[in-house]
Parts: sequence; structure tokens; C-alpha cells
Amino acid sequence: MDRIQYYEKHELLRLVTRDGFVVNALLVTNKEDKRDDALRAPILLQVHGLLGHFLAHGTPRVLPHALLERGFDSLSINTRLATAGQITGQGIFDDTINDIDVAVQFLEGEGFSNIFVLGYSLGAAMVVNWAASRQNERIRGIVLEGAVYSGPTSQKKRFTTWGSDPSYERVYVRAKELLGDDPHDSRDDQTFVAYQCRGSDRTPGSSEIFTYKTWWFMSGPEARRAIVHEHIDEIEIPILLVRGEADFLTESWEPEALAEIVRKAGNRKVRVKQIPNARHDCMENPEAMVSEITKMFLEHSVDPYIRQPAAK
Repeated sequence: MDRIQYYEKHELLRLVTRDGFVVNALLVTNKEDKRDDALRAPILLQVHGLLGHFLAHGTPRVLPHALLERGFDSLSINTRLATAGQITGQGIFDDTINDIDVAVQFLEGEGFSNIFVLGYSLGAAMVVNWAASRQNERIRGIVLEGAVYSGPTSQKKRFTTWGSDPSYERVYVRAKELLGDDPHDSRDDQTFVAYQCRGSDRTPGSSEIFTYKTWWFMSGPEARRAIVHEHIDEIEIPILLVRGEADFLTESWEPEALAEIVRKAGNRKVRVKQIPNARHDCMENPEAMVSEITKMFLEHSVDPYIRQPAAK
């Protein structure tokens, strides 16, 4: 059978969450599709890492187009942690559950029946937090790319390894003092710079900017929802964990340890794949990465319409 030529259709969307945040989203589809066929085909909901889809150079920007070449549509969302959300104070990790909710509701409202959710980097922790407390028969599986065992533990390790200024402990003491007994609703927030927390000098590339509130919910010792291994055992749908073999932000044992937690909880539909020739961004090896996602689509979709690959 001849392979089909795909013509990309891009739709920029503004989705409003239950708490009033506006999620910017990009729907990438084949404009030649018949609607009924498109709604039966697998579609990927992509949740970015820290920077967001309009700033990141790898998976968030490249994956939707690579998927369409294989015949699959996607919806990419910028959560409240995108575009400097951790600096402005709006990027509260716990609240990103509302951002994923509104995206899934949009896809359901359109009629898509085979929805998969991918979380990249910090987005993987967001997706675990979301999937651990949501039941939805149209969600067929999740993909976790570059997932850490625990966000707060990883952050503390980086701060300690590089000798950050201020230290992880000093940030915690100041945040607790400033935010008080109700950190989420506290109006007393400030922006701060953590120098030398990602490298051995005080240059911008080795430093990070947060507000105390965003740090508290994403990286602090009481950021319970960002501790992936404490919640991943609640997920009952298929899970694919992918990690670049040369990933410098996660260690090789982390996806395997997370998968073992899931298996012990009774979910045997979990698979780990180390992507060769890739670092934290698995789309450095697009053929291997997209092949793993496609395999998951084909294994776990229900009565899907499967298109032929795009013509070259």
C-alpha cells in the first residue's frame, strides 16, 4: 500500500481551567483526515518540562511533527509552570493537575477515544501526579520521559553537589518562615536566585530563579505531590518509561525502580526503555523514541483507525 502524504494542520487553543488559568495549547493534525477516522486514531497529549513548548528545543517542539509522519495527532499544552512560571509565582506544581484536566476534557469533548499522555522531564512528575488520582476510560496509557524518582530529592542532591548559595536547607528555612502555615494561599512570596545549583560557578547556566512558593511545591522537602515514587503505584493503566542512556539529570536505576513499584502494586503493563544515543531529551534519537511510542499506541489502543506512514 502506498504511504500517505500528510499535511499538517495547526490550531492554537486557549483552554481555561477550573481555577481560571489559561492553558495555551497546540493541536497538530492531518488536515486531510476524515473526522471519524481521526477520532478513532491514537492521539498524544504532551505535557512539557520546565520551559514549555515554545522555548524548549527538543521533545516538546519536535515530537508532534515526528508523530504526524507516523500518522498520529497530538495536543501539546503549556502548563502554568511554562514560560518562567516558577519565577512569576504562578507555577504551583500541585495546581498543574487542573491544566491536564482541561486538556483531557477538550479531547473528550472533541470525541477522541484513544488518548495517551506523555510527560517530559518535570512534566513526567506532573503526569504521575495527575494519573494517580484520575480514572478515565479514554486514557489508554502514559509515557514518562526522563522521570526522576523524586523531584525534591533530585533538587536537594544538585544543590548539595554544587554547593549552592543559598543552600537547600537555608531556602527551606526561609520559605517556611515567609509562607507560614498555609503556603499555597500565602500572599507573602518573594523571588530568589539559587546560585551554583546546577554547576560549579555562579553563571546563569549554573543557577536557577524561583519564588519561595513555587520552590516549596516543586522542590522543597514537603513537596509531596512531586515525589513520583510515592504516587506511581496508584496508576493502573499501561506505563512506558523512557530515558536517554546518557541522561545527565536522571540515573539509570530510576525508571527501573519506578517500574518495579508499579509491578508490585499489581500493574504488569509497564515497560522501561533506555534510548541509545540520547541524553535527557530522547528525541535526540527520534527514530528510537517515536518507535517506542508507536508501539505503545498499537498495543493499547481500542479499535483504533491506524493510518499508513507518511510519504517521504
